[in-house]
Amino acid sequence: MAHVVVIGAGLGGLPTAYELRQLLPPQHQVTLISDQPKFTFIPGLVRVGLDVDPLDHFQLDLVPLAQRHNVALVKSKVTALDPQARRITLENGETLDYDYVAIATGPSFAFDAIPGLGPHGGYTHSICSPSHALHAREAWLQFLETPGSLVVGAAPGAGCFGPAYEFILMAEQILRKKGLRDRATLTLVTPEPYVGHLGVSGVKNAERLTTALLRKRGVDVIANAAITAISPDSITLDDGRALSQQYAMVLPAFRGASFIQNTPGLGNERGFIPVLPSYQHPDFPSVYALGVGVSLSQPEQFRVPIGLPKSGQMTEAMGMAVSHNIAVQLGALQKPLQTPTLEAICFAEFGDTGILYVAAPVLPDPATGKRRYSYAVQGKWVVWGKALFEQYFMTKMRLGAAVPWYERLGLRAIFGVDLVKPIAASPQETPVSA
Repeated sequence: MAHVVVIGAGLGGLPTAYELRQLLPPQHQVTLISDQPKFTFIPGLVRVGLDVDPLDHFQLDLVPLAQRHNVALVKSKVTALDPQARRITLENGETLDYDYVAIATGPSFAFDAIPGLGPHGGYTHSICSPSHALHAREAWLQFLETPGSLVVGAAPGAGCFGPAYEFILMAEQILRKKGLRDRATLTLVTPEPYVGHLGVSGVKNAERLTTALLRKRGVDVIANAAITAISPDSITLDDGRALSQQYAMVLPAFRGASFIQNTPGLGNERGFIPVLPSYQHPDFPSVYALGVGVSLSQPEQFRVPIGLPKSGQMTEAMGMAVSHNIAVQLGALQKPLQTPTLEAICFAEFGDTGILYVAAPVLPDPATGKRRYSYAVQGKWVVWGKALFEQYFMTKMRLGAAVPWYERLGLRAIFGVDLVKPIAASPQETPVSA
């Protein structure tokens, strides 16, 4: 009997645990470790921060889910991992031995990178975690009482930009509906080289559609900008400008989880895990990784550094490949190893309209520098599509389904997107992060 452990019960970890449980025979044990009591659909936190939906709309209790779907649940934080001994140390003092581990912890937040950044002793808000979103909502309701300068943006090194665009355009719609729009100024500050870049260069129509929508909604935009300091009433940029702010939501740069940073050889200097095409660690064969914690390098250099986005769909695809490959290693599947295609679809809700961004794949072919295709399209149907997807995702988490065949078929039929593909060459050749 093998023991497979998944660390993290978020958008990557919970579906991966489900997929492992479905692929592995009953004699193998699947354990899920979570330092949170609930699964949270993180993309919904924009709506929580703006008081559109309650937090419980995007959460599920992990205990009944684990019991129902035959996954052992350990409720504790991982404090150390020994990849040589294949042992995990928990905050509660216990240790777990494993045969394979899939690390799906998500990020830690680099609020310390900018003075005054963040909700913990700083002067900005965040929607990156449930507690952050609740804090942001409380301050948002206070802002609505006396509207003024609203600044939304991302810190240098950030790789997740969609929520910033969603937040400021949804906030603009709320202000309009309440008759408060003329009392507020809205400014978007981003390290992206241009508006609508979203960490992925060259997506057809993305810059044009995003710029036009922001202009139509009266949002001032400062792109290619680095925030250097934040005070209670202003945000300072690297060119010396100081922007007045009464409410600021700034997305931080990410790092890997602290136990990854503290394990020699496990992660890079920022705590992100290097992986082979199989998403297996190049030096520790028992370790796999997926999601935000994976080291994927931005293929271009810009004046202000930015990361590469790792969307929820990309994370699910990584989890599919990791589960499949562990099952192959354990002899439960007699199939070739798989790698995620990293083809991304992003439904972005921008108030009463939305934009769908598609990049297939996110990383261009290294030989040609091209993708199969990429595009952005706008319409009200994008908002409806995102709402339907949220309901669908929460339903399949209740049912214990990871990525069912009909979802894969629909993605291929509607968008021409595949999530995984067989590995053509040996996975020992070239790390993905290179």
